[in-house]
Amino acid sequence: MKIAETYSHLNGLEFLIVHRPALWREVQDVVAAVNASECRTKVSKEKTMKGELLFSPIDMNAGFKSMLRTKGWQENRVGYWVTRNEKLIRKTLMMSTVEQKREIEAAGEKAIYSYNQTDFVKDRVAVEVQFGKYAFVAYDLFVKHLAFYVSGHIDVGIEILPMKSLQSQMSSGVAYYEGELYNVVRQGRGVPAVPLVLIGIEP
Repeated sequence: MKIAETYSHLNGLEFLIVHRPALWREVQDVVAAVNASECRTKVSKEKTMKGELLFSPIDMNAGFKSMLRTKGWQENRVGYWVTRNEKLIRKTLMMSTVEQKREIEAAGEKAIYSYNQTDFVKDRVAVEVQFGKYAFVAYDLFVKHLAFYVSGHIDVGIEILPMKSLQSQMSSGVAYYEGELYNVVRQGRGVPAVPLVLIGIEP
């Protein structure tokens, strides 16, 4: 596959080029190494495309996962404790997990454990490969990448998406680069408050 477009949010791409050039090359190499023709394996059951051979999100994800794992990109989780009390959440937001739990319980509230998971992290850079529904991209950008950044685990997040030209050859409902670029730009320059690189790929 190939990178067709990139968008740098809050100088995310500039950060990679200056501070993590080897990782940026790895991401480019991984995209180039995924064989698009091998991922065209899904026989459509949808009325408008019945019987057509489409690009399979499962196969594309498997290709990216294999390549990234080979290069040392690993899954990472950031845990935290939540409660129903908004003021208590604000108070404990930047505490360690041990302190969060202790503070919440000391206030007489129930502490509920939660976590965010990112599939690929290496040297403070996170990558999400997203061939799923629209809502998953918003969760990646506004929850996952942001949570890892605010907690000090990453410096920049990368979101890999299909271009519309690729998405049109997939099942309906899959998010695509142009649409998600619009959603990010519409929020204004400072939202989400995490440096990001959006990557649009095509065969």
